[in-house]
Amino acid sequence: MKLLLVEDDLALQTSLVRALTRLGWAVEVCADGASAVAHWRQCVPDVVLLDLSLPGLDGLQVLAQARQSGLSTPVLILTARGTVGDRVQGLNAGADDYLPKPFDLDELEARVRALHRRQPEAQGVSTANASNNNPSASSRPSNHGGLRYDKDSGAVYHQNQVLELTPRELALLKALLVRPGHAVSKERLFELVFPGQDQVQYEAIEVVVYRLRKKLSPTGATLMTLRGLGYLLKVPTP
Repeated sequence: MKLLLVEDDLALQTSLVRALTRLGWAVEVCADGASAVAHWRQCVPDVVLLDLSLPGLDGLQVLAQARQSGLSTPVLILTARGTVGDRVQGLNAGADDYLPKPFDLDELEARVRALHRRQPEAQGVSTANASNNNPSASSRPSNHGGLRYDKDSGAVYHQNQVLELTPRELALLKALLVRPGHAVSKERLFELVFPGQDQVQYEAIEVVVYRLRKKLSPTGATLMTLRGLGYLLKVPTP
């Protein structure tokens, strides 16, 4: 796993790099908000650990810029701002999880693993098999009826335009794009969209489906509900 740590506190930065490297993870470090988005795009991490109090741009501004530019990497906010308002603000800006300082390293590890679990699942078995048969296949963007998932950027495009999706909407769409035209159970989608979030109500997946369905409408793709089976993505025939 490759992580991007955006943290300006040198002591904490050093401590986290040491601890995370011992887990076998590669850690890239950026110490200021102004260069964070460029660094993020360059290193293509699996998970971003983002502090909110940064020189230059603060963490929320970094997150907003990243999401607007199509960077969909899961983000875990690490911050000393522990109020509910700060947490809500961070999640609304596009963060996937929130861990207030000081935190336990075991909890940090668990949360990072939970965020990372959605990545290989969404890429799907068929992509993995194609990679085994053709070493260059994993770097090719997958195209389904005008919807194109680009692995390098982590974004989904329609006619070369990035779809403006929240991280949860993106996780849902990626899971459905693995096998368009085939139903994916509601339970499976919930695991991918809300990994390790036992406190989230099961019906929350329906809210994400509703929002994604509206955003897909202009593309011609249809997100269908199959009673008793789950959800199915129907893409227009080329």
